[in-house]
Amino acid sequence: MDLTKINSLTELFFFQFEKQKDKNKILLSSLKEPKKDYSWQQTFESINNLANELKKYVNKGDRCLLISENRPEWFISDFAIMLSESITVPTYTTYAERDYEYIINDCTPSVVFVSNMEQFNKVKNIIKSKNFIKKVFSFEKLGELNDDEYVNINNLDLNNKNNSFKIQIERKSAACIIYTSGTQGNPKGVILSHGGILNNCEGAIEILKPLIKNSQTRFLTWLPLSHSYEHTVQFVQITVEARVFYAESIDKLIKNMNDCSPEIMTAVPRFYQNLYQKINSSFNKATGIKKILVQKMLNLGLKKIKKEPLSFLQKIQDSVLEKIVRKKIKAQFGGSLKTFVSGGGALDKEIGFFLNAIGLPTLQGYGLTETSPVVSCNPINDIRVETVGPPFKGNQVKIAEDGEILVKGENVMLGYWNNKEETDKVLKNGWLHTGDIGIFENNYLKITDRKKDIIITPGGDNISPIKIENELVNSELFEQAIVYGDNKPFLVALLVLIEERKLSSEYEIKDEIEKINKKLSKIEKIKKYFILNEKFSIENGMLTPTLKLKRYKIIQKYKNNLEKLY
Repeated sequence: MDLTKINSLTELFFFQFEKQKDKNKILLSSLKEPKKDYSWQQTFESINNLANELKKYVNKGDRCLLISENRPEWFISDFAIMLSESITVPTYTTYAERDYEYIINDCTPSVVFVSNMEQFNKVKNIIKSKNFIKKVFSFEKLGELNDDEYVNINNLDLNNKNNSFKIQIERKSAACIIYTSGTQGNPKGVILSHGGILNNCEGAIEILKPLIKNSQTRFLTWLPLSHSYEHTVQFVQITVEARVFYAESIDKLIKNMNDCSPEIMTAVPRFYQNLYQKINSSFNKATGIKKILVQKMLNLGLKKIKKEPLSFLQKIQDSVLEKIVRKKIKAQFGGSLKTFVSGGGALDKEIGFFLNAIGLPTLQGYGLTETSPVVSCNPINDIRVETVGPPFKGNQVKIAEDGEILVKGENVMLGYWNNKEETDKVLKNGWLHTGDIGIFENNYLKITDRKKDIIITPGGDNISPIKIENELVNSELFEQAIVYGDNKPFLVALLVLIEERKLSSEYEIKDEIEKINKKLSKIEKIKKYFILNEKFSIENGMLTPTLKLKRYKIIQKYKNNLEKLY
């Protein structure tokens, strides 16, 4: 299939449906409701029925707010919204009421989709006061409302077979407005086009081609579909004719991996960080022959991923260890995993080397919501852990004089919704100014820092707080860390201890900081620190829904504690 000749995401679905409709294959499966499977035919009918109903309430270009956890109806609603020629505005289920109110006021949706009563309760008071909202659609019964006050999409007539309609949507038309996580200030609505996401799919297929061996590759989806990364992945899944499993929750992820044996899974660095800590902790508990085998497997794996030559004997040893150690590790994650794909933030190189060495291939990519979202990714046959891979086809990437990464191409956003001032700040002559600092190494992009997060010392030295924070959270003591010290004589840190180590003594903490400081340069060393009892979380507003630290908010909240350290 030539994606350059496909005009829209809905056309992509219809094209693939024509190939699949007589095969009786399952497309969408909910692991929360194991009997809830949708074949390609059922998905097609559900999308068309919902689009027909939606047409009663929307005009071309209207926005439709979508608040739901990951489930098959999310996918169906997204496609139905686009098929009705309106624009999907996905939002996180973890938002506070004020966040919903801000977004609703900003994008003025004609229709609001909610998955259930819990999600409806978050916005019902806002909806009452907005006369531009014409209808509420839901995936479950809304107990408080009468049947005529909302549309339950599962009650639409699925027996209506004459409901297929196709529309001409241009590649440059808006497909969705995705609000950025808002690590700084209010979120901005990023307008992504059909062509931008299709362009991303094209690059993704190049990366996944060596991994797609059968006709129905299994994907496990858990990262919120309201995040631009997972939102685009669903169209990649259609492109490769995959079977999609929706995870129950992050807490049941390992169980769900065993339930469906995924071959490909996308996640953010925090997931890999937790994985690294758990596996490494179990390795450290190994004794005797088991410890020797684990260490040998790790050493040989590191040599391979670092492209160091193995002797004939080492190749034999590695082959044996593949069967008796790595195979057991893979079995814990369903046994069929071909690759993890990491995006949404910088993956610490130590974690990248570790996971690849133990037989869990992990491809680090790079992107941002404004680029639909992927800019580059490592290919499976040439993983370079310390980079984010070569740019996707159709992407122009260059480094500005000050080191900033600039991106140009169809994947770049159309602009920020209702915000020309902010659009003009980042889009100049067609080039998106990413705010990230990087270099090229043999055509592989390497992120070296983030413009906004650079700490500058009074002596004019530039320090990356993220690099130091990664060292801290890779230890066996600290779960979360924020490094502070812009224009200060030395660096300090806010630290959250791992739950099991909450009772660690002052001596143990100091000892751990000293060990970490030995890996850092003189100006990077942590001189003082403050232990927090409260974790940074989505609920307390300190983490974004994709588990990134809201650095600005954390520093604002704990400014007094930090300043007292000086």
